[in-house]
Amino acid sequence: MTHIDDANVTNNGAAPAAAPQAAGPNRRQWLGQTGAALFACLGHHGVWAAGSDAPEKTEVKIGFIPLTDCASVVMANVLGFDKKYGVTIIPTKEASWAGVRDKLVNGELDMAHVLYGLVYGVHMGTAGPKKDMAVLMGLNHNGQAITLSKALANQGVTDGPSLAKHMRANKREYTFAGTFPTGTHAMWIHYWLASFGINPLTDAKLITVPPPQMVANMRVGNMDGFCVGEPWNHRAIMDGIGITANTTQDIWRDHPEKVLGTTAEFVKKYPNTTRAVMMAVLEAGRWIDAGLQNKLKMAEVVAQKSYINTSVDAINQRILGRYQNGLGKTWDDPNHMKFFNDGKVNFPYLSDGMWFLTQHKRWGLIKDHPDYLGIAKQINQIELYKSVAGALGISVPKDPMRSSKLIDGVVWDGKNPAQYADSFAIRAKA
Repeated sequence: MTHIDDANVTNNGAAPAAAPQAAGPNRRQWLGQTGAALFACLGHHGVWAAGSDAPEKTEVKIGFIPLTDCASVVMANVLGFDKKYGVTIIPTKEASWAGVRDKLVNGELDMAHVLYGLVYGVHMGTAGPKKDMAVLMGLNHNGQAITLSKALANQGVTDGPSLAKHMRANKREYTFAGTFPTGTHAMWIHYWLASFGINPLTDAKLITVPPPQMVANMRVGNMDGFCVGEPWNHRAIMDGIGITANTTQDIWRDHPEKVLGTTAEFVKKYPNTTRAVMMAVLEAGRWIDAGLQNKLKMAEVVAQKSYINTSVDAINQRILGRYQNGLGKTWDDPNHMKFFNDGKVNFPYLSDGMWFLTQHKRWGLIKDHPDYLGIAKQINQIELYKSVAGALGISVPKDPMRSSKLIDGVVWDGKNPAQYADSFAIRAKA
């Protein structure tokens, strides 16, 4: 298990909220206080249930995939935020999103750093076994990308318009990869292709590849492009096999991405444990976003073999918004990956969950229009999140719906999801 010495916790940027500033033994003792004493301090916030408010389960296995956006789950454990709330997070490295799904459903994992659309897919039964699920909070916004092969780039294909032109002029089978059928990356690449007139269902072949295997598969020529989280897009550039055509924040600024997910059954059975973990992960996200040094320290930690297993330089530029496309272009992106952003990242907007359902309908993953709002209300734990955020002094939006304009100029606001899903010229045939 990786640990950071006490001095680093308080000296690199902002200190963890509510933590004593003194380093050394006193701080260790503070982090090691019993859960009951800590919960007693929080009692006046009114977060905890009546009766015993200590966590029902003190060890919580949280699955993660080797991606930069697992950082708040990892750092919650490494920095001791979990102990502060009377639990021990056990980050569990998984090989694929299908594996995460199976282990959540069968209870091998208590929670997971997980794709937003995967949670909805399991709840609907469109991504394997059907089980009632819960989105506890968002873990990050932004920070994924569309990578095209260097072979295509060498033929002048560097973005969506040039890809569409090339595909029309050079007929063959084009293969693109996402990471899970109902997940975020699959939806981003479907949306991105369609916004340039490429039908992902008829003009291209879409395959599923686990994130850590993307670069290796592109290296041997298995795909023309992929959508994945960092650091694998930047890794493709470093290895000379791919270029960044677009970031996902180009597709949808401040889009939802990974969430802290679990089963509805776990939330019901272990409510205090659930709150404790949420508080620890929220504090970790706030710590990461608090300053440059914290981000760099986070990159050093998550790059290690037990987490992402890559070089630090594959991670530490894009988390600061320092981008290059692999063809000489560089830029600073203010809409880089965020883990907290004053709580905007973490609030589980109902409209975010509904959007994934509209895209599942658009691409034929579900046959009929579901009860979009009703399902989002079942899955997204709005009231639970509000209670936890309130205890930490984190503001929450007044409206659980938000409005965004995506790359094709179409506005999504959650008001008429069925009409929205049916409004796209490129979609699955009914």
